[in-house]
Amino acid sequence: MVLIAAVIAAVWLSNSPESAVPQNPEPSLEPRSLVVEVLDSMPHDPEAYTQGLLWDEGFIYESTGHYGQSTLRRIEPSTGEVLESRALDPNLFGEGLARVDSRLIQLTWKEETALVWDRKDMREVGRHSYTGQGWGLCFDGNHLVMSDGTSRLRFRDPETFEIRREIEVLLGDGAVGRLNELECVEGWVYANVYTTHWIVQIDPQTGHVRSLIDASGLLSPQESAGVDVLNGIAYDAENQVFYLTGKLWPKMFAVRFVSAGPASSGR
Repeated sequence: MVLIAAVIAAVWLSNSPESAVPQNPEPSLEPRSLVVEVLDSMPHDPEAYTQGLLWDEGFIYESTGHYGQSTLRRIEPSTGEVLESRALDPNLFGEGLARVDSRLIQLTWKEETALVWDRKDMREVGRHSYTGQGWGLCFDGNHLVMSDGTSRLRFRDPETFEIRREIEVLLGDGAVGRLNELECVEGWVYANVYTTHWIVQIDPQTGHVRSLIDASGLLSPQESAGVDVLNGIAYDAENQVFYLTGKLWPKMFAVRFVSAGPASSGR
């Protein structure tokens, strides 16, 4: 499979076994090859170091990072206008973001703290503690699914933040590391693979990657100057549309994931 070889090159991030994509996935578990079909593009704050992205009732909520610059934001998607913003303490580095009922849960990178915000007025109403780094977060309806930059996903109680179970994400029989921003969609978990243009669709029961999504080429060469990596997946369930952006990107994209075949690539 040609795409597998491309993924191996793109996801080569270190000599750690969990950071490498295996070269010989089991044939029965060979993932689908998908690409992005761009439906629309809209402005995005080019100074936003995007760490988490969430669609909710017509708005985009965004977590941004960097010490002294981290925020929680409510955004008008069509214009990219920041309607409301809350600054994090300067010693906190914002990361993944998820909604649970009337609350927004925002991870921090190395501070082992999850901030709990009231969704309506974006007022901090609590905190959770955890061990290790916080990267991506999504809510599957029962558990908060959390990544920490390794190949493991942890499923946490949405009320207590206690770990209920964990899985290792596998492509064939090898682990896929550097899992970053997450989005829970219709029983699947989608994850950015950090520093690459790849998104993986993960079976949360087995950990196996079921689709490899090539999200390259969203920005033009001119738009790509000075930006950082792809990071940010949100899903509008009503319209079945994904929203993608990246760190310091000047645009956000409304997309669908479609077959990589020439007849349906949409690009």
